[in-house]
Amino acid sequence: MYVIGLTGNIATGKSTVAAMLARLGAWVIDADKLAHRAMGAGGEVHRRIVARFGPTILAADGEIDRAKLGGIVFADPEALRDLERIVHPAVVQETLRLLAQNDRPVAVIEAIKLLEAEMHRYCQAVWVVTCRREQQLERLMHTRHLSLAEAELRVAAQPPAEEKVARADVVIDNSNGLEETWQQVLRAWNAIPGVAPVPLERPWREAQEGEAC
Repeated sequence: MYVIGLTGNIATGKSTVAAMLARLGAWVIDADKLAHRAMGAGGEVHRRIVARFGPTILAADGEIDRAKLGGIVFADPEALRDLERIVHPAVVQETLRLLAQNDRPVAVIEAIKLLEAEMHRYCQAVWVVTCRREQQLERLMHTRHLSLAEAELRVAAQPPAEEKVARADVVIDNSNGLEETWQQVLRAWNAIPGVAPVPLERPWREAQEGEAC
């Protein structure tokens, strides 16, 4: 099994690239979804988060209000590190369990904290997705309904993109539209040992609407 570690800073387009890889036949593990699940009420991760940050982060149903928690940790680097120390081990453990069940030749771990949580150790290659800072801000405001100040706070809380790029085997620049991103993904995919090459002429729109490649 060839494992791609897919990462990049917030709102750079990791999920877009993951969707493209899925269309090419890869099995994608979304670490963010695993984190959501681990933080669910009744679990040990939930208990430890509430113990660290207090019951004011809880919604009426007892689940963690991610907006409230985000408002705390993105404004306080130490609080963010504490949260990561609680959540990361559970996510890594579940990721490895899922990888052990995978029978496809290519798997993808999509994780914003791939490098920080050292999940790249289980990957054959690290792919980093980048875009322009103003695009990150626009996406955060549009998709997460954040104010500009809130979006800037989240972007500023991330390590510099250059740090991830310096450790990448593949860099996908997601600044110039889906077709350009798709071409970069295809070229990197075709370089994976043992995969059936996909013609570069196939546009993303056709791949998106048709059957998996």
